[in-house]
Amino acid sequence: MAEDLAEIQQEIAASSHPTTEFSQLSRSRQRDVFFLLPQSLQESLVEDMTGEELQRFVRRLGPDEVADVLGFADETTRTDVLQRLDEDRREKAEFLLEFSPESAAGLMHLDYVTVDATRDIDDVAHRVQRYEDRTGNVPTIFVTEDDELVGELPGQAIAMADTDDVDLHDYVQETPVVTYDTPDTEVVDVLREHPESSVAVLDDDRTILGVIYAGDLLRVIEEEAGETLYEFTGVREEESILDGPLTKVRYRYKWLIINLGTAFLAAAAVGFFEDTIAAFTLLAVYMPVVAGMGGNAGTQSMAVTVRGIALEQVSLSTGRRAVINEIIAGGANGLITGVLVAAIASVFNQSPLLGLVLGVSMILNLIIAGFFGTTIPLVLERIGKDPATSATIFITTATDVLGFFIFLGLAQSVL
Repeated sequence: MAEDLAEIQQEIAASSHPTTEFSQLSRSRQRDVFFLLPQSLQESLVEDMTGEELQRFVRRLGPDEVADVLGFADETTRTDVLQRLDEDRREKAEFLLEFSPESAAGLMHLDYVTVDATRDIDDVAHRVQRYEDRTGNVPTIFVTEDDELVGELPGQAIAMADTDDVDLHDYVQETPVVTYDTPDTEVVDVLREHPESSVAVLDDDRTILGVIYAGDLLRVIEEEAGETLYEFTGVREEESILDGPLTKVRYRYKWLIINLGTAFLAAAAVGFFEDTIAAFTLLAVYMPVVAGMGGNAGTQSMAVTVRGIALEQVSLSTGRRAVINEIIAGGANGLITGVLVAAIASVFNQSPLLGLVLGVSMILNLIIAGFFGTTIPLVLERIGKDPATSATIFITTATDVLGFFIFLGLAQSVL
């Protein structure tokens, strides 16, 4: 089944008429495939559908899925399709469409019931049964007291409780809560701290708006991981593995041109020492080692700093200690790796002086990496740029250019 869906996704993405391919699928397959497609392709499909096609597609979807689909439609089409839905789903979908899709409210379901803490277990069971009969879904049971949320009542409590003398407080479990406008990434953090719970979504006046389950956050977690990877590699978030080659070229070429410019800077640094390299060709063998180690160390420092910025643990004004710590750590790691590479060069190339040059260069380049890997993200954050997106290229340039100057400059002086 999964392999079939993957094959269908690729066929639709590669097709010059994806809407036609999609319309030929069965209704059940359309639902399964649509929510696995890249967001850009989902939007394209919805925009290309006629009002009738869109209405037929959403007719069997749940309210939250209807809201997800109609979020891509223009206002006129959205209104027309909503008017053709049954009253219950229309009201729920309209309610969900009022919120940002990247907020807690954009993730929530409306499958919940609220019961007062003074109710007996039979009242709760009847309330749940009426909801199931009406919607076909099993609701989450929230217990309130004086209109304030107390917690969640597990469904099994209804079957296990002694109906003769029950205090709902004895069975209620604490429920994590978020407000409707909480960013979806923060909701992920809340659920990580309470992995066994659902999350209640509250309005400004603390009334319950909806419920979020762990499964609802899988997409957010995957997108969050993908965004982080994309940021570090200079790939646009909109790009998908299913995009065609021309789309990929359009998304990537600018970043590659920028990288080409920085590569020429490093090449220029090497060009200053052309005669030295010609006289001692072994230097060319070890140049990638020095540059590579500096780049890796700088990226490590950057990753820690960007996380600290995101968690509001550090800023440019408070970052002195962080910079010093990374410089010291870089020097220590440079000493460890420098001793290793110096020993290797001394033994295999029978050149203790080459080993000395490599060892000292490694120490200095990792100190440079620690400094720039911490400072550059802090400076970018101060001037309003995203450090995760922009820092890598500057850090790599600094470690490459300065690393080559140090290594080849020492070699020219010593060898």
